Amino acid sequence: MLLPMINAEVTKSGSETAISTIRKFSRKVRGAGLIRTVRNKRYFERGASKIVKKKRTLKSIRRRKEYGQLLKEGKVTEEVRGHGHTTRFPSQGGESQRPSQPAPAHEGAPIAH
Repeated sequence: MLLPMINAEVTKSGSETAISTIRKFSRKVRGAGLIRTVRNKRYFERGASKIVKKKRTLKSIRRRKEYGQLLKEGKVTEEVRGHGHTTRFPSQGGESQRPSQPAPAHEGAPIAH
């Protein structure tokens, strides 16, 4: 697909400096959206085919069903983490696996003398 040709033209007026003319040109290019369009079209990415989309959808439906079954069987419990996010596979015992205090950086590392 060819993009329509958009020209950004600026003329230097009277006692205007070269830097201000360049700034004016940059504003005009930015305003026309030239850079955004060129960057969006830089890498062409082909869309997924109908078959691939269908397979992906079926896979996600199957995973949701399996997860629902695991919830029913009690093999997985949902915990609310906050802001509506849930964890699917919490750690055993309900404790976090993070250490209470971080280990010192020098522990276990050889020291050069």
